[in-house]
Amino acid sequence: MGHVTEIRTRSGAGEAERDVAAADAPGVATPTTPPAAAASRRPVVRPATVGLPLLGLVIAVAAWWLVTSGLELVHPASLPPPQDVWGALTAAVDVLLPALGITTLMTLLGFVLSAAAGVLIGMALAASRRVERMFAPLLVAVNAVPKIALGPLLVVSVGWGEKPILTMVFLLCFFPIVLSTATGLTTTPADLAELARSLNASWWQSFRKVRFPAALPQIFVGLKVAMPLAAIGAVIGEFYSDKPGLGYQILQYNGIGDTATAWAAIVLIAAMSILLYAALSLVERLALPWVRATTSAR
Repeated sequence: MGHVTEIRTRSGAGEAERDVAAADAPGVATPTTPPAAAASRRPVVRPATVGLPLLGLVIAVAAWWLVTSGLELVHPASLPPPQDVWGALTAAVDVLLPALGITTLMTLLGFVLSAAAGVLIGMALAASRRVERMFAPLLVAVNAVPKIALGPLLVVSVGWGEKPILTMVFLLCFFPIVLSTATGLTTTPADLAELARSLNASWWQSFRKVRFPAALPQIFVGLKVAMPLAAIGAVIGEFYSDKPGLGYQILQYNGIGDTATAWAAIVLIAAMSILLYAALSLVERLALPWVRATTSAR
């Protein structure tokens, strides 16, 4: 038994030596980790993901300082320098932070309502060509109306409070969501549609398994276009509302000539929009993991 074990051990050692020799031999391919598996183990957050936006922010602030303080091309009453805006922000933080919370809440509520209604309207337009021909011109007409002109009318129509804000957000957001949803549902890849037909899938099965998942990347494009518009709509709505959000604070501080604090509120609106857009992009990346795997990278 010991002799047999010794033979097997020597045989295994010989095979291992042959494998090593083959690996060292020129022209012989050695098994390596597949590129896809290696890529999947790479960290998702890279230094450039955070570093490049910060670099862009530094460049923008430097240009702002150069225009206002360095070269003095703009009067401080029109555009205060960044150090004045920062000082005003820290001085009025007890007022601006609660206002930021109100504006953020109104933006999110209006965006959710716009997303739900926009996806449903887009689905109705994609389901029937007659419905599309009937109502598409009306949607274009509503979208073409200057929303700032509707502000005073909203106060008379829906009253004070949250209603004019949410209505303004909805009017600004719903059209890109409708358009992207209808476009995504009517441009299903031909091979996927043919596969569903070959499997005798019902309309609902084809919609749930093929058409809607294929339209999700296009729908998210409309959602990402609508997200900054939601912030704009919330601020415009607050111009004509009694909700003390950032739009309301901009009017108040600008009315008393405190432009630095008004610009501080504008900076907070910009920061809020960036964070909401980044959160939506993260949701898209988590909800649609196959998109990056099936599309070419820049």
